Amino acid sequence: MPTTSRPNDALGRAALAGVALGLLACSTPPAPLSVPPPTATPAAPPSAAAVAGPTASASPGAPPAASVAAPAPAPAGEGPYNVIVVSVDAMRADMPWAGYPRDIAPNLQKLEKQSVSYTRAYSVSSYTAMSFGGFLSGRYPSEIRRSGSFFSAYPDEVVMFPELLQAAGVHTLSAQAHFYFDQKAGFHQGFDVYRMVPGLKADNKTDDNVTSPAHLALALEILGTPANTAGRFFAWFHFMDPHDKYVTHEGLDFGKRSRDRYDSEIAFVDRHIAELLAFVRSQPWGERTAVLVTADHGEAFGEHDRHRHGFEIWEPLVRVPLIVNIPGVAPRRIDEPRSAIDLPRTILELLDVPSDPGFQGRSLLAEMRGDETPQPRDVVVDLPRTTDNDRRRALIHGRYKIVSYGSDYRYELYDLETDPEERRNLVKADKKLYEDMRRRYDAAKETIHDICPDRRDWLMSVPKGKDC
Repeated sequence: MPTTSRPNDALGRAALAGVALGLLACSTPPAPLSVPPPTATPAAPPSAAAVAGPTASASPGAPPAASVAAPAPAPAGEGPYNVIVVSVDAMRADMPWAGYPRDIAPNLQKLEKQSVSYTRAYSVSSYTAMSFGGFLSGRYPSEIRRSGSFFSAYPDEVVMFPELLQAAGVHTLSAQAHFYFDQKAGFHQGFDVYRMVPGLKADNKTDDNVTSPAHLALALEILGTPANTAGRFFAWFHFMDPHDKYVTHEGLDFGKRSRDRYDSEIAFVDRHIAELLAFVRSQPWGERTAVLVTADHGEAFGEHDRHRHGFEIWEPLVRVPLIVNIPGVAPRRIDEPRSAIDLPRTILELLDVPSDPGFQGRSLLAEMRGDETPQPRDVVVDLPRTTDNDRRRALIHGRYKIVSYGSDYRYELYDLETDPEERRNLVKADKKLYEDMRRRYDAAKETIHDICPDRRDWLMSVPKGKDC
């Protein structure tokens, strides 16, 4: 039986099951909300040359090859819409629109100013397999049938929300750019078109691939096929380039440190997303297409002595951008904490398809349209026990965050407003607050119906007398 020792953070060793993205872990404060002025200007739809991938000859401060076109006018709230989800691997919350001083994403910044943007959005978990398992299934990873490996496989009997769309006659489209997404993960379930970037190198310890140009071309091919977009459609494209082995791209050289090279990756992906969105807005169906941009998790650069992602649920690992552009819906920022667990219900409502009653989360559409005032509610982050990590779970209530370790054997409590770096544990310092947060955590835990994964004998740190 394989060892269940934790992968070394420096090496990024991947899961023992053999499918991994080579990830690691850490923490960062809630990002400030001052937004520098955008530098991009609208541009025409991409040319054939642009589809093959943007050129890399510009300086870091130069305008990108294409920019995000303004959304086409449409009556607010009149659906159904088409929906395109563009996710970016390991994209932190501290992007330029949230106060990061380096202009690494001018096109996404422009889109953010035109959209409904959540300033305190959380991923479901802290690495891809768990975050997207939760996103696609509408359930927390702990309550999904899964293999139990670090990069879990989800079997066919798990209902993924694209299956509901498919059954309702919505065309479901996807192109992906990492070998883990190719069938074994189970993320293909419910997609009419599910294509992989060709020529991917499979390595469960790192990721040497540079995929944005080919990924963009494949996405444009899929969206440019009239049969795919003739009726209602849902599309999902997860851009991988910021993941793991950070590459400095020509014309986007910010320095030699890890964060500098990561910034180059974000800027590289930003240019390709601009090409994709310009194409969307140039199409006759663009005026009725909602675009959602987010990330599967964040990334750490030394916070809490962590690097990359996974294994823990500190803020830098689970705070992510969430930008939703709906034609006819006015731009605004929403400061209440929200979770990616809300996105399946939101997407289904945008497409006018009933949700599965077993899904967690709530649709965000009414508050995005301004039909209701965003109300405070708690957010749960769930990292199940696997072959490579013990369980972690957190509940965020307003400014406070309580973290449970293992099978609730230890807790930490933080005030994210006064202690955004999560350094001062308040469990003993404020007993009344701790008791209130424990009650909230225990109540939330009752709504999560944990199941043991298939490979429970391989799981790390299983308490005595427990199955998993």
